Amino acid sequence: MNSKDLKFAVLIDSDNIAAKYISVVLDEVTKEGIATYKRIYGDWTSPVSNQWKSTLLDNSIIPVQQYSYTQGKNSTDSAMIIDAMDILYSGQVDGFCLISSDSDFTRLAARLREAGMKVIGMGEKKTPKPFIASCNQFKYLDRLWMTSQEDVKEVKKDKETTESKKILAEEKAELTKELNRTVIAIRTIINEDSDDDGWIFAGHLGSLLVKRYPDFDVRNFGYSKMTPFLESIPNIETRKVQKGETGVQMIYVRNASKRNNRKHN
Repeated sequence: MNSKDLKFAVLIDSDNIAAKYISVVLDEVTKEGIATYKRIYGDWTSPVSNQWKSTLLDNSIIPVQQYSYTQGKNSTDSAMIIDAMDILYSGQVDGFCLISSDSDFTRLAARLREAGMKVIGMGEKKTPKPFIASCNQFKYLDRLWMTSQEDVKEVKKDKETTESKKILAEEKAELTKELNRTVIAIRTIINEDSDDDGWIFAGHLGSLLVKRYPDFDVRNFGYSKMTPFLESIPNIETRKVQKGETGVQMIYVRNASKRNNRKHN
């Protein structure tokens, strides 16, 4: 089945996701398949929920009412988990998109994967690692939202404040750490899965990388596509190979040092 034909249940935890992210969520889902279920869970009697009204109407998202029975207790999670299992047993979907920054959905994501579902998680950078690891893929909504902003001048202006500069410095340090981790993983995968000449298909490399790190996304590092990102890494060599009469180009990569390490008969 083509990935574009995959049917997803999009389940959103309104207690942990802001309304401004919904356009990003739905854009990301369309890249993976079709959203056959679009449900959002929360206490819609609360004044805080007013921010959601126009967003839900404009995007045809069904709100599921869940009262907060006890102060300080999140009953929304339970309602979302129960619905997810009902949808799973209906056999109508191929995967789930769990939209939350809450680690309480870690076991749900693992259970859905055990049932053969593709699980895509989406949340903010603060999302706990166990939830990220339990998904096939995980996308950081705050990063994607910032990238999608059209009013660049306003974003730049905001970055001038002292607090924002501090946040940006922390984010840069974290991204550097994440980039170093990713580059090491790329070099390791090339060494382990390349052919005798050290070459590996870039698409296969990307798939293996996501299996190791579900939160890997070249957009986290300012790139829109995989090839330019790979070409930016020092000592990584790329090669374009034209396949068949269609002229489709296949991108292969290898560690540049491999050329000097090959054994000669």
